[in-house]
Amino acid sequence: MTEQTVVPDTGAEDKPDAAVVRDALGVGIAVGLSGFAFGVTSAGSGLTLAQTCVLSLLVFTGASQFALVGALAAGGNPLTAAAGAFFLGVRNAFYGLRLSQLLALPRAVRPFAAQWVIDETTAVALAQPTRRGVRIGFTVTGLTLYVLWNLTTLLGALGAEAIGDTAAWGLDAAGPAVFLALLAPMLRTVTERATAALAVLLGLGLLPVLPAGVPVLVAALAAPAVLWARGRRESGDGRTTAREEER
Repeated sequence: MTEQTVVPDTGAEDKPDAAVVRDALGVGIAVGLSGFAFGVTSAGSGLTLAQTCVLSLLVFTGASQFALVGALAAGGNPLTAAAGAFFLGVRNAFYGLRLSQLLALPRAVRPFAAQWVIDETTAVALAQPTRRGVRIGFTVTGLTLYVLWNLTTLLGALGAEAIGDTAAWGLDAAGPAVFLALLAPMLRTVTERATAALAVLLGLGLLPVLPAGVPVLVAALAAPAVLWARGRRESGDGRTTAREEER
């Protein structure tokens, strides 16, 4: 029995397994190496080696991890920092809803696969035209990224402890720099860029007046604000068109 097509017919031919593995390895290795920056940032924010490694092992979502240690480094309340990290990680739940349909894994395997539902594994999986390709892309990306991210987190934390004051070396900027590097390629539409720009303005503008960690939570309001504005504009354009047709 042939593999069932996952994506509606787009005219694309089946992708060879070797090509899927190559793409998955490329993403997993490129992003996995940035775990070094997280290890450095986490150790520099005051977390112990064990705490840093446990975060990567159990949380395993870079944006949330960077947000958590960044808020803690700025002197934020641990609960506020955790709340910001949680809201950033909520998106993975929506990824899981789609991937559960595409992967169609046995129930016993799903809890373990859920640990690997992140931006990169979702992107690679959704790019595949068949269920077999989706499973290979998801598994190879997840395994490669998980192993490398945790290994480089350990190396980064050990290196930071050996260096001492990470701020003196400028390594405290490593986390935000990596986060921006991961985010920038994802901003492809006007709506996404507007959301990012508004979030930056809210975060930076409120930084001097709100406790550490709170500006990140407020910046999350950028998404519904931009979507509301776009809906109002599209609704207004529709009414204008309707009036012109009546004339």
